[in-house]
Amino acid sequence: MNYNIAVIAGDGIGPEIVREARKVLDAAGAKYGFTLHYTDLLMGGASIDVHGIPLTDETIEAARKSDAVLMGSIGGDAKTSPWYQLPPEKRPEAGLLKIRKSLNLFANVRPAYLYEELKGACPLKDEIIGDGFDMVIMRELTGGLYFGERKTVEENGEKKAIDTLTYSEGEIRRIAKRAFDIARKRRKKVTSVDKANVLDSSRLWRSVVEEVAKDYEDVTLEHMLVDNCAMQLVRDPKQFDVILTENMFGDILSDEASMVTGSIGMLSSASLNETKFGLYEPSHGSAPDIAGKDLANPIATILSAAMMLRYSLDLDEAADAIEAAVKQVLKDGFRTGDIMSEGCTQVGTAKMGDLIAERIR
Repeated sequence: MNYNIAVIAGDGIGPEIVREARKVLDAAGAKYGFTLHYTDLLMGGASIDVHGIPLTDETIEAARKSDAVLMGSIGGDAKTSPWYQLPPEKRPEAGLLKIRKSLNLFANVRPAYLYEELKGACPLKDEIIGDGFDMVIMRELTGGLYFGERKTVEENGEKKAIDTLTYSEGEIRRIAKRAFDIARKRRKKVTSVDKANVLDSSRLWRSVVEEVAKDYEDVTLEHMLVDNCAMQLVRDPKQFDVILTENMFGDILSDEASMVTGSIGMLSSASLNETKFGLYEPSHGSAPDIAGKDLANPIATILSAAMMLRYSLDLDEAADAIEAAVKQVLKDGFRTGDIMSEGCTQVGTAKMGDLIAERIR
């Protein structure tokens, strides 16, 4: 079996963590009988340096023709990088928004799982953690405030900024269906998060989600206001199975969920369209302060690669093997600096990739 994978290493630590993910994918391919052909593409700051813009039409087309996209990280230091002297539409993150929209990647899936071996890195008390937690955040990715009309005007002698939050029934329905489908394969519970006590968009969101829920009688639906959800994530994360929410709320809540797992360097992410096609990336940023120092944790990217095998390529056995290899490496006491604890062996980015690949072979 042969598959074509578009690879966007990106900026900062991106090239390092993608290198390790490819190493692990190739080990899985050798064992389970498939071959991945990689096409390297530019996006973000790396694209600005070459093309003057964060994402070219040629890159979009090459990505669209692939079976899936594996990505590292986008962006740099906003205080020092010349990329952030450019207009907003030409900065690195604009490329990320554009590729999501261009490829119709409306469903962002972010698992947040607490490994037994990393309980010590979790900032929550033991009585809160209990036996751990395992949730998925389903974030709508191509609508809402980030994609609404925006402008800055001058009124009565002062500047006024306007950002517009809009959602259609169709946009809400398709992400809700994805959330219920995933919940049906897990613990059969969806928590829909909104701000329906204030926002019209949230009241529509709640109404459409309730309509979708009628087709999933085996799945429990609950509604939760976003401020309460932010509190509940640190008070009792075990209560959540699938969290369904809109773009901005999902952006914030998924980062909060990542930190209660102990390290954002552990969290994978998939952005899917209505087919099997998806873009797979770690939930963390480009960490330019440690780029090139062999310090970055590649596990989030490696687990994102496993999600790619599962969701886009239907290679579940190989995906299981990668996830099992990650657990075994942690059980064997190996850690990168961000998840290091007493009694463990600290390793760098490349060594962590080697260790995981070895446990697949």
